[in-house]
Amino acid sequence: MKAASPQLNHAAICRLLPHAGAMCLLEAVVAWDDQAIHCRAISHRDPENPLRNATGLPALAALEYGAQAMAVHGALLADTGPPKAGFLAAVRNLHVRRALLDDLDTDLDITARSVMSDRNSSIYDLEVATDGEPVLSARATVILQTEDTPT
Repeated sequence: MKAASPQLNHAAICRLLPHAGAMCLLEAVVAWDDQAIHCRAISHRDPENPLRNATGLPALAALEYGAQAMAVHGALLADTGPPKAGFLAAVRNLHVRRALLDDLDTDLDITARSVMSDRNSSIYDLEVATDGEPVLSARATVILQTEDTPT
């Protein structure tokens, strides 16, 4: 994977996502190429993280971090601004290796590797880790919204 040139910071990522405010969870794009993207996040330590519940930030929320990495990758490849809105249609081979994210002192490393992509959908293998330790892995399918897609 080649380093993005230039790397993207939080503000640049937010311009590529349909998410607003605190829901833009990624801090930086570290590297990307035609097949994959590597992002970093620190928002799991934020007490105001919008995905938190009464017990903390569930590790399953790492799936949203991966989905956002997918969306950023699609936008970078399309090079046409924000991607079309999409919805998570399927998750397979989901492995969650801890209960919470907010108790982690280190950054999250998010990698999304394209398996298949066309103008209407994308399939990626996702990996979220911290300090080299796996947190979540899955294969995710996103269906992109078109004029024909019901909302």
